[in-house]
Amino acid sequence: MPTRCPLPHVSWLLLAVILLAGCATPIGVRQVSPREAYRASMINPLTEGRASNATDIVLQRFNLTREFERDPAGVIVALHQRALHDDRRDLLYALAELCYLYGEKLDKRVEPADRKLAPDYFLSTATYAYLFILDVRSEPPPNPFDTRARTATDLYNFALWRGLATGDAGTLELADGVRNLAAGSLAITLDTGKFPWPLENFSHFEAADRYVVRGVSIRNRSKGVGSPLIGVKKITAEAPFVQAVPATAFLRINGNLELLAQGKATASLELYSAYDENLLEVEGRHPPLETDTTTPTAFVLETSKIWDFGLGSFLGKEFQSVPNGLYLNQPYQPGRIPVVFVHGTFSNPAWWLEMLNTLRADPLLRRKFQFWYFMYNSSAPIVLSAADLRDALGEKIAQLDPAGQDPALRQMVVIGHSQGGLLTKMTAVATGDSLVRALTGKDFASLGLPEEKEATVRRLLEIEPVGGVKRVVFISTPHRGSILSKQYVRTLIKKLVTLPARIVQTTLSIQDYFTDDVKRMIGTGKVPTSIDGMSPDNPVLHVLAETPLAAGVTGHSIIAIKGDDEPPAGDDGVVAYTSAHLDGMQSEFIVRSGHSCQEHPFTIEEVRRIMLEHLGAANSQPQDLTLLESWSGDYPVAALGRLPAGQQQNRVGYIGDAAAFASVWQGFRPEEAVPVIDFSKNLVLFSRNVTFYNRTRIAKVTLAGGAVEILAMETLSALPVEEKAAMAMAVVPRTGIQSIRLDETGLLTVE
Repeated sequence: MPTRCPLPHVSWLLLAVILLAGCATPIGVRQVSPREAYRASMINPLTEGRASNATDIVLQRFNLTREFERDPAGVIVALHQRALHDDRRDLLYALAELCYLYGEKLDKRVEPADRKLAPDYFLSTATYAYLFILDVRSEPPPNPFDTRARTATDLYNFALWRGLATGDAGTLELADGVRNLAAGSLAITLDTGKFPWPLENFSHFEAADRYVVRGVSIRNRSKGVGSPLIGVKKITAEAPFVQAVPATAFLRINGNLELLAQGKATASLELYSAYDENLLEVEGRHPPLETDTTTPTAFVLETSKIWDFGLGSFLGKEFQSVPNGLYLNQPYQPGRIPVVFVHGTFSNPAWWLEMLNTLRADPLLRRKFQFWYFMYNSSAPIVLSAADLRDALGEKIAQLDPAGQDPALRQMVVIGHSQGGLLTKMTAVATGDSLVRALTGKDFASLGLPEEKEATVRRLLEIEPVGGVKRVVFISTPHRGSILSKQYVRTLIKKLVTLPARIVQTTLSIQDYFTDDVKRMIGTGKVPTSIDGMSPDNPVLHVLAETPLAAGVTGHSIIAIKGDDEPPAGDDGVVAYTSAHLDGMQSEFIVRSGHSCQEHPFTIEEVRRIMLEHLGAANSQPQDLTLLESWSGDYPVAALGRLPAGQQQNRVGYIGDAAAFASVWQGFRPEEAVPVIDFSKNLVLFSRNVTFYNRTRIAKVTLAGGAVEILAMETLSALPVEEKAAMAMAVVPRTGIQSIRLDETGLLTVE
């Protein structure tokens, strides 16, 4: 019987080998694009909703991967217990990610009790992330190139606001209280010591990260630590529109894992303004705060009625209850120079947002300036709106700084677009009776006005510059009239516009005194509008265009030209170059644009240049400081050691805190109570004898370029300083003071 060859078995074996060769091996690689590779390396709870590779390593190390899916709360407690005795820092990172993942899972559940627990786990995330980055452990903190450091910071920032969202409908609650964590508890104290505005002025706070922004070119966001917030202010009579400020919340943990587990850890919830340059001090390091200055403004404008103000107000159909006024885009802060935006015809303050947002992106401008805007009925006669602007500026200065302690308020920059540029010029000129002559053909004395009418006419037409305005910027301004202000246009506007009674009464009360030419231009029996005011035939514009800026005021022109025309040809569709040009300006900048060029990047960049130039000029111009209090008398030589360290031998110097002042005062006038001084706002300067004994007093203090110079008046004698020296002290506002001038070359830095 022949032997049979086992070929079928060989065939099956060969088939199996072939099949295995065609399948993927248990371990291997797959080629991906660079984008896919980067995305895989950045997987974390914020980007993909799942744990990162670093957290997977920790779960695998302790065989907890499947257990976390079954009992996440239990795994978090177990890892916390391990971290008490295991100093590897990656346990803290894993705890931060796992708490965030479980918090999100709880937040999506139907049961209210589960959703109520979610903020506790988010707050736990912030706590573990903080400790991962900053806690003192045997393993050093992550280096700057470790992606976990940035991810942990982002987890901290996002988890903090989600952890504070414990109010109704998830509103943020910034308050003292004890909070339960995933493992233990945390006693939180609210600290508003660095927040420059009273908390009671705000209705609520929102998380900036809940929103995306539209309608502006850039979102100003600086990376750092902390949760950017929107501080929504309460509506008041002075601010009838919703206002918001950018803030940042930072939770400073005081304690370690052991204290957390025991319920003995504390934390300080600190609130900061994003307008300030804030570097934190944490465990010897100085991380910057994360800030967002764009979202609060966009948040306000999302539902604001201000969008209806431009055309509606011009036609007299909207905002009749809102008076012309100066409104602060941000709460007033001493030491910051106001920049006042004045909108044009058919417009409103919202059209400055692109410029405002871009300028605020510059940290120096954000720190040195504050932004205001003037809102007005743009159909009203120009001289009336300009008078309201001048009054508003003067009243605001008096209201904010009645004692004249803030020199920044006397360095204002006013920026006007179109008609707003005409109003701007009328804050910075002295016209005498030239405007009255242009409209009436007579001077004041010849008009024979009744007393009440004379007061009205002088307010409108006898213009004096506003003392606080030091620089003006004209953008697309029709100094000699608009090419669109034709007679038929002005007639049509009069049919459409309904002027408020106040404007009608004011205008008609003086119209009888106008010349016949002016009456014909306006129309017999008609109330003039701003469009009449921008007519090339308006004699007021002719006079105003030739009136130079007041002494001490610097001017700049930004002129738009559509197309390729070169000056003096060309226009922007509304204003010709020849109308926008003014002699005597420090600079003139041409931007290739239509009339509404205030949003153009080149316009904004030129305004930024002007502001930086103004900042240098403001810092170098000497300003007399107000002496709030002053004292003179003898000071024992034996007590000179009470003067601040490093200043005992100085002729002049400063005292910057209450304890040092109390010590100096005990040597100066021990029988008298120590005067109470707010050293957060003020400094005490001193001047004393060094060689000869002369009675002295501080007569004047000037500030220039951040340096203070003390002028002391002394009697003359040849008596040497032996047992006593004469000394004078004075209290001055500390805003803007960086150093004390000791002599022609020496400076003492103020800390």
